[in-house]
Amino acid sequence: MKKLGNYVTGRWINGDGEGQALYNAVNGEPIGYASTRGLDFNAILAYARKTGNPALRTLTFHERGLMLKALALHLRNHLDKFYAISYKTGATKADSWVDIEGGIGNLFSYASLRRKFPNEPYCVDGDAIPLGKGGTFMGQHILVPKEGVAVHINAFNFPVWGMLEKIAVNLLAGVPAVVKPATITSYLTEAVVQEIIASGILPEGSLQLLCGSAGDLLDHVTAQDVITFTGSASTGLQLKSHPRILAENVPFTMEADSLNCIVLGNDVTPNMPEWDIFIKEVRREMTTKAGQKCTAIRRIFVPQNKMEDVWLALGKALSQTTIGNPENDKVRMGSLAGQSQREEVLSQVQKLLASSQIVYGSLDSVQVVDADAKKGAFMSPLLLKNEKPFDSEAVHSVEAFGPVSTIMPYNSTDEAIALAKKGKGSLVCSIVTADNKIARDYVLGAATYHGRILVLNNECAKESTGHGSPLPLLVHGGPGRAGGGEEMGGARGVKHYMQRVALQGSPTAITAITNVYQTGAQTREDEKHPFRKYFEELQIGDTLITHKRTVTEADIVNFANVSWDHFYAHTDHTSLQGTIFEKPVAHGYFILSAAAGLFVDAKKGPVLLNYGLEECRFVKPVYAGATIGVQLTCKEKIEQEKKDENDIAKGIVKWLVQVSDETGEPVAIATILTMVAKKSQ
Repeated sequence: MKKLGNYVTGRWINGDGEGQALYNAVNGEPIGYASTRGLDFNAILAYARKTGNPALRTLTFHERGLMLKALALHLRNHLDKFYAISYKTGATKADSWVDIEGGIGNLFSYASLRRKFPNEPYCVDGDAIPLGKGGTFMGQHILVPKEGVAVHINAFNFPVWGMLEKIAVNLLAGVPAVVKPATITSYLTEAVVQEIIASGILPEGSLQLLCGSAGDLLDHVTAQDVITFTGSASTGLQLKSHPRILAENVPFTMEADSLNCIVLGNDVTPNMPEWDIFIKEVRREMTTKAGQKCTAIRRIFVPQNKMEDVWLALGKALSQTTIGNPENDKVRMGSLAGQSQREEVLSQVQKLLASSQIVYGSLDSVQVVDADAKKGAFMSPLLLKNEKPFDSEAVHSVEAFGPVSTIMPYNSTDEAIALAKKGKGSLVCSIVTADNKIARDYVLGAATYHGRILVLNNECAKESTGHGSPLPLLVHGGPGRAGGGEEMGGARGVKHYMQRVALQGSPTAITAITNVYQTGAQTREDEKHPFRKYFEELQIGDTLITHKRTVTEADIVNFANVSWDHFYAHTDHTSLQGTIFEKPVAHGYFILSAAAGLFVDAKKGPVLLNYGLEECRFVKPVYAGATIGVQLTCKEKIEQEKKDENDIAKGIVKWLVQVSDETGEPVAIATILTMVAKKSQ
C-alpha cells in the first residue's frame, strides 16, 4: 500500500508507522496511508522562515506574480492526472473542474494582480499624510512581507482549490507556506504538490506539505507567522484558542462552515424567469460536491404562500439528478468524501428532523449509476421542510455537511432578514428578485451578518458565477459563526501577510525609502530634459522647471470654441453674480493643456505616448492676465513586461505636475502617466 509523502525541509519524507488509512470514496477500496509521525514540526517551520522566506521576500511583486503565472501554466499540463485522482474523492468532472482548474485560476488571478503593486518587494499603503505646517515632516504607511510562514490548515472538500487559493496570496505577498490538507483527501493535494516541486518554479522552502496529523505544529508558531483554518466552527475555535497563538498574538484567519441561505423575493412568481433561476440555483448548491461546500445553501426562505409550489418544483428538479460513479458521463452528483462523512451527515440530519420533516429524498436508500451504494459513500439529496423557523433553533445552528437543505416560510422582507440573521453569521447568502427595492432593503438589512451577498435576477443570471463560488478578487469569509475572517479579496488578502508600518520623517527620507516621490522632497534638475531620458535613466525626483506663459482672454475664448465647453463661468460675464468667480475663468482643462505645452519636449525620443491621467485637482481660479509655470517631477516608475518578442521594452512613468501662478500659489495639481521606452531592448 502506498504511503503518502510529506514534502518538508527540502525533501520528501514518509511519516513513521502505518498512519491513517485512506479510501476511495466511490467504491470503498483502500488507497494508501498518511502519517506525519516522527516529523520535527519546529524544524519544518524554521526551514520555511530561514530558507523560503528570505528567497521570497527579496523578489519583487512582479517577479512573484510571474512565478505564479509560470506555476499555473505548468499545472495545466497535468490536468488529466489530477482529474483521475479527483474522481476517487467522489467528485464529478464538474466538481473536479471547480477544485482543480478553479484553484489554478486563482494562481492566474493573483499573477495578474502583480500589476496593482510596484516592482518592489514592498509597497506603500494609502496616501501620504502631512504632519507639519512647513512641509518638512510627514507620514506614510508601507507594507513589508512578514518574516514568518503561512500555516494553512485546510478542509477535505476542496483538496486543490483550498491549497492554491491560499498559497497564491501568501506567495505574492512574499511569505512561504506550510500546507496541512485534511487527511481524508490529502492524496489529491499530494499529487499536485509533487508537480509543483518537480517544476522547480518556486524557490526552495516556499512550500511544504504535511499529509497527516498536524502534531505539535502550533506549539512552534511565532508572531511573524500567519495561520489560516478552513473547517468546522468548533475545530476552528479550538485551534484559535491554542495557548501559543494567544501568547504570541499570531494572526489567525478562520473560514468556518456556516448556515448559508437563499431568499426568494416576494415579487417572484412561477411564470417569471427568476423562479426557474431560483430552483436551478438551489438544486446546484445541494448537489455540487454532494453538498460538501462551506458555501452550500442550507436554509431556503420563500414567501409563505409559495411554500408548496417551491418544494414541489425543487423535488422535481432534484429527481432529475443522476447519482453514481463520477467517472460516468451521465452522473451529476458523486459520493461524499467517505463513509465516516456520510455517517456524520446522517447523524446531523436526525437532529434537524426533531423539528423538520423530509419532503424529498430518503435516509435509507439512494439509486446510483455504475456504482454500489453500500460500498461507496453515496446518499440521496434531502430536502427538509420547517413550518416554524422562528420557533426552531436546530435549523439555524445544526449543519448537515452534505446534500441537505431546509425550506422555510417568511411573510415580509423584514422577516426574511431576521431569519437570515438567525444563522449567526454566514459566508454567503443570495436573494433572487426582479425588484431592486426588495434587493436593496434585504442587502442593507442583512449585510452585517454575511461576508458576501449575491443579488440574482434574469439580467445577470447568464454570467453569474453562482451562490457557492468565491472569487479571487472578492473576500471569502464572514462574521460570527462563519469565522470572522477574510480570504482572497485581491490586494486585501495580500496585505494580510504583510506588516503595516507607519513611517514618519522628511519628504526626502520617505521618498528614498518608498521610491515614490513625496511632495516637498529634494529634486534634481539637469540640462537634459526628462522626456529625453530612457526609462532606466530616469530617477525618482528628476525635475523640470518650465518657462512661463500668460493666460489671455483670447485663450479662454479659443479653448471654449475648440472644446465646445461654453460653461457660463468661462464665457458669460453676466451670470457670475453669486458665484465664487470675479470674472470669466480659464477652463481647468485648458490650464492642464497649457501646462503640457510648457513641459513637453516636442522632439521624437524615449517617450512613446501619454498613457493617461491618474488624478487632477484645480485648486485656484485662473483669470486672463495670470502667468503660469510648471514643475514636472518624476514621481514613480512602473516596469512593464513585453507582450511578445516583437514588443518594445518599456515602462510607465508617473509624473507629478504642479502648476503655479505668478504669486507662487498652486492652481492645478495632477499626476500624468507616460509610456517610456527602455534603452536596452
